[in-house]
Amino acid sequence: MSIWTKILLPVLGVIILLMIFWNWDWFIPIVDAQASAALGRKVTMQHLHVSLGRRVTATATGLVIDNPSGFPADEPELASVARLAVTVDVVDYLFHQQLSVPGIELDQPVINARELPSGESNFALHTSGGGGKPPKLGELVIKDGRASVVMPSEKSDFDMTIVTRDAPSNSKLFTGGEIVVDAHGTYAGAPVSGRFIGGALLSLRDNAAPYPVDLHIQNGTTTASLAGTIDDPQHFAGAHLKLSFTGQDMANLYQLTGVPIPSTPPFSLSGRLNYVGNTFHFDDFAGRVGSSDLEGSITETPGTPRRKVVGDLTSHQVDLTDLAGFLGGTPGKTTTPGQDEATKAKMAQAVANPKLLPDTPINLPKIKIADVDLHYHGEHIINHDVPLDNLTVHLTIVDGHITVDPLNFAVGTGTIASDFDLDQQDGVVHAKANVDFRKLQLSRLMAATHAFAGDGTIGGTAHLTGTGNSMAAILGHGNGHATLSLQHGADLSALLVDLAGLQFGDAVLSALGIPTKTQIDCMVSDFALTDGVVDTKTFLLATKEANILGSGTANLDTEKLDLELRTEATHISIGSFSTPIDIGGTLKNPSMLPAPGPLAVRVVPAIALGVLFPPLALLPTIRLGLGDKNACEDAITAIHARH
Repeated sequence: MSIWTKILLPVLGVIILLMIFWNWDWFIPIVDAQASAALGRKVTMQHLHVSLGRRVTATATGLVIDNPSGFPADEPELASVARLAVTVDVVDYLFHQQLSVPGIELDQPVINARELPSGESNFALHTSGGGGKPPKLGELVIKDGRASVVMPSEKSDFDMTIVTRDAPSNSKLFTGGEIVVDAHGTYAGAPVSGRFIGGALLSLRDNAAPYPVDLHIQNGTTTASLAGTIDDPQHFAGAHLKLSFTGQDMANLYQLTGVPIPSTPPFSLSGRLNYVGNTFHFDDFAGRVGSSDLEGSITETPGTPRRKVVGDLTSHQVDLTDLAGFLGGTPGKTTTPGQDEATKAKMAQAVANPKLLPDTPINLPKIKIADVDLHYHGEHIINHDVPLDNLTVHLTIVDGHITVDPLNFAVGTGTIASDFDLDQQDGVVHAKANVDFRKLQLSRLMAATHAFAGDGTIGGTAHLTGTGNSMAAILGHGNGHATLSLQHGADLSALLVDLAGLQFGDAVLSALGIPTKTQIDCMVSDFALTDGVVDTKTFLLATKEANILGSGTANLDTEKLDLELRTEATHISIGSFSTPIDIGGTLKNPSMLPAPGPLAVRVVPAIALGVLFPPLALLPTIRLGLGDKNACEDAITAIHARH
């Protein structure tokens, strides 16, 4: 026997014995240790088998990934897999240094994602990083997969089933296999159901094969759908997706998008979704919100410490009641289309509420989640009882500091120009507001009454400061000042009839001693707001026959009105025996009636009314709103000459 024979025979015998008795389970402790270190969780398996060749397939059975150390023992483990098979292309790795995984198979995988009331979770993995080129993944096959998610902080508890299957023969989006995920349960405190279908051939690194996506979610009253393809799904780049939302209130989209949105009426929007330069783009969307149309584009850029949201929106026809949610009110009205029974009941409750000013708390934590830069233009305001033509808004939010500048309404050739500033200090909103009424056409204002026409120009200013966590609280304890003036106005008789709701018009005219027809030469008003109480410093309606004077208060905290109108005659035949008019009730339901009681008791000497006459100090403001050489300036000068 040669020397080589003596050497090779024992080696061959050892190889044969190893082939007969070899057990890959010997390597389980090493594999478990490596996997545990990589995932930061204890990983165990029951059996391990490796099939050698150009493509190596490693199969593990009874695989379990435990919860983190210290997690309650009665909670189920993070994950388990009855059988896991991973195929690796060895030749591709040896010659191209590319880890290629042509196939992954999972039988009966189970995931139990749990969050404790303390906020600790079992799914926040701290994996050890690795450099080099990422692996190229191929086909994923999942049989009878299940997952359950319990997150108290999100008020969520839902289950999912996960499988892969062959695509239907009539599918236009999916040409190969597909992965199907169905979800049912509760998300954000509302029932949730959904289905995600994606391509099962996970060529996530192959840009030549766009990845198909078809997603539908129903969360409470909100439905979202997303369909199309993604060229590079790993980076969500090259997306060709259609995103659609429908629901009863866009505020509910916060749970799905993370973007804080005020309450709205029922809505339906569709547009294109893409992801470019670390920014999500919702472009060219269009649809309806309540009775208004809405179109435009919105971008969202994730960042630290806050995400950034930028929007450019337009409505060709806008109903202002649809925007009430931006002020904390209930948006829409009883005739708004698309309302379900719950929304109708909410609207009926808002209509029955005796208060006018919205008392919905401003959600400061939610506002601070994102910085916002939003431009909005409403081309035409469709409310028949609102004398406004269009609307332009620029809203910014930076670290919870809200600025609205401008908030402008066009009224004929005039403008109501305003700006608002709301800043949070120690958990309380501090608000400032400035409003300019610039050369408003009375004819446009009167057209909204559908009762009579008028002519003239209105101008003035208003300033407000206040604190509180709702619109009602800010105004109910606010301070400020407002002036308003009018020259060459409408038919005063028709105006008072309209203000009185047409029910007591004749009595109002008779009480004030006004002729059937008389024109307004000028109106001047000056109001002070102190701790939520509006005090009438000056109110004058000047005509050739008489001057109508106003006094009293409006309490914005209680919303109670306590105002009075009375006549001072410019000559003895008018208003000599007039009766004052009481304006009472509330902001939402005012009343306007002749004051009761004997006339003699209500008569006040004319000299006492001098305190109600507009001071000369108002003339610069009047000139700003009406222009130089106006009738109000002449009327004020004449009145002061008499007093």
